[in-house]
Amino acid sequence: MSVIETPRLALRQLTPDDAAFILALLNDPTWLRFIGDRGIRSLADARAYILNGPVASYTQHGFGLWLVSRKADAVPVGLCGLLKRDVLDDVDLGFAFLQPHQAQGYGEESAAATLVYARSILGLQRLVAVTSPDNAGSIRLLEKLGLCYEKMIRLAPAAEEIRLFAINLCPSLSHHRGGPD
Repeated sequence: MSVIETPRLALRQLTPDDAAFILALLNDPTWLRFIGDRGIRSLADARAYILNGPVASYTQHGFGLWLVSRKADAVPVGLCGLLKRDVLDDVDLGFAFLQPHQAQGYGEESAAATLVYARSILGLQRLVAVTSPDNAGSIRLLEKLGLCYEKMIRLAPAAEEIRLFAINLCPSLSHHRGGPD
């Protein structure tokens, strides 16, 4: 069952049946370089990751990372969705795609639809995203989506500094004074 559909893509909740895809994605060289090694080495590890991460988030927050697949052939290409991290005040946009499916517009298409979902379905007023300072592709995508760099942060005291981007999802009412136009 899709949570979000775009012209080319379907975003749906992950299930333990997606373990083979998660095992491949979390060991993809791009994931390892820019997101980090999560220690997922077997299908059992991948199933535990799905249950303890995305599925737990669906239950607790009503959202999480969703599987992104092509509608034409149902091939899974990546993840995109929303995370609520204890160390960030705002909900965080996250995405990652297997290398063969990068640079095909899937990130922009799924992330743009996720922004609309965050605003219109969840009623979020602000969204953030974090990325490594050297992840030029993700930085370009975030800026294309309208997110602006705010500051460098650490998600944990010993962690490397990463870039925090943000976007206000509700239009400012400050320009409208309530008088006649």
